[in-house]
Amino acid sequence: MPRRNTSFLFDLDGTLVDSVYQHVLAWKEALDAEGIDLSVWRIHRRIGMSGGLFTRVLLRETGLDITEERRQRLYDAHAEAFNRLHSQGAVKPLPGARELLAYLTDQDIPWAIATSGQMRTAIHNLDALGVDPAKVPVVTRDQVRHAKPDPDLFLAAAERLGVDVLHSIVVGDSVWDMLAAQRARAIGVGLLSGGYGEDELARAGALRVYEDPADMLKRIDEVAARS
Repeated sequence: MPRRNTSFLFDLDGTLVDSVYQHVLAWKEALDAEGIDLSVWRIHRRIGMSGGLFTRVLLRETGLDITEERRQRLYDAHAEAFNRLHSQGAVKPLPGARELLAYLTDQDIPWAIATSGQMRTAIHNLDALGVDPAKVPVVTRDQVRHAKPDPDLFLAAAERLGVDVLHSIVVGDSVWDMLAAQRARAIGVGLLSGGYGEDELARAGALRVYEDPADMLKRIDEVAARS
């Protein structure tokens, strides 16, 4: 039987790692290479979706043909650009991210990571956090049928932890995280560190909104059940 104590299911980009804007720039580079002129702000508003949904929506907005070959070129170009930015030291853990995860571990509170990114980009963020996917449950886009705003990632992460998703708290930085949390019937907690506003996250279902992992850790008693 799943354990009934509170567990935490974390998004990665913009939630634990300061990488949202690097993803935006990487997607911009990939789109430019395809001759697709799209404003940076429009790209940012879609970060957090699955890559497949992301490209379908963006290409639909431009009125261009959507082919599997074009989508794959965009995926590959994005991954190459993002990994290059990461290798230049542009991506770092958000303030308090390591400390928050260490606190949960010390308190024997289960936690996992569920990201819409593929493992080929997520692995560098995990390394920056000091998270070993061989020891911590990490669910990536490669491992589920649908990504955010569908609930599959968080459902799979709860299953990997052996917990009931109904007693889990989803922590994310985008409206797509909060919508996925609602669809998984989990509690959503929003962070401002990905660029979405407090009102947007609250309207998407966030029970609480914090600035970043450090702010959440300071007020962890608001969301972590006492043993």
